[in-house]
Amino acid sequence: MGNSSGRTDFEWVYTDQPHTQRRKEMLAKYPELKTLMRPDPRLKWTVLALVGLQLAVSWLARGLAWRWLLLLAYVFGGCVNHALTLAIHDLSHNAAFGTGRAGLNRWLAVVANLPIALPYAASFKKYHVDHHRYLGGHGLDVDVPTSLEGRLFCTPARKLLWLALQPLVYTLRPLCVNPKALTRMELLNALVQLAADVALFALGGFKPVVYLLASSLLGLGLHPVSGHFVAEHYMFVRGHETYSYYGPLNRIAFNVGYHVEHHDFPSIPGCYLPQVRKIAPEYYDHLPQHHSWMKVLWDFVFEDSLGPFARVKRVCKVAEDRL
Repeated sequence: MGNSSGRTDFEWVYTDQPHTQRRKEMLAKYPELKTLMRPDPRLKWTVLALVGLQLAVSWLARGLAWRWLLLLAYVFGGCVNHALTLAIHDLSHNAAFGTGRAGLNRWLAVVANLPIALPYAASFKKYHVDHHRYLGGHGLDVDVPTSLEGRLFCTPARKLLWLALQPLVYTLRPLCVNPKALTRMELLNALVQLAADVALFALGGFKPVVYLLASSLLGLGLHPVSGHFVAEHYMFVRGHETYSYYGPLNRIAFNVGYHVEHHDFPSIPGCYLPQVRKIAPEYYDHLPQHHSWMKVLWDFVFEDSLGPFARVKRVCKVAEDRL
């Protein structure tokens, strides 16, 4: 358990991110893909159902012993809250109401945020745009770990700890890598979340709030569904920086596993991404893919070639201009 990871730096490249060119080629060959760039009519109802379900379960959890509350938070609440973060991801692409009603998407994301217990949705949208525009961009894409993470979390035991700390890492990393001014929407998101947490505490006491917080921290940390964090962009095959997973966990993850497809077409909601692969199979079938998010986590921890440094990183012109 003490062996150090074999990588000592990122995989630096000097090419543009590949998905822009792929998108142009695919749209020229298959113009019918444009018909999939439409809102998901079920997304708003799914979000509202998940929020209502999780808040109801949090209310019931007030009568549980602590050990059962934490077990419920991991097994059930973690799946629901993780699903809500992925709904927020889709809403950051205006998947529920379309780009013409972007404000409704933002406010639905704030509603989806309620069971997560910490304000998250508005900040996620602010940074996720850069992840797509500057994939792997040094100083721009905060999805890429820092060099400090790469040096610190380089053994199996430390990588396991790093996976468990993902909620904290994803919160702090943007403040270090690419700090941005606080927006009005972030303030509103925080005020709404604080009001909801205080109301839940006033009505149900401490345990419902702890249940929601534990669901977020456990469900976004060392959890089977969290395998997608590693599966999406960590370099399991040299030269490939985005990977898809077509397994059953997509059913509770808004098809986030269709990740090559998503980066090719960010404006296509998750519910339609399987159709992208059906329309243009030759663009996807030959690519390396993951078959199990659990195996992804296992390999990440125990393979020396994998770790926080196992990411493609590129220098972007806009980042150079800011230095």
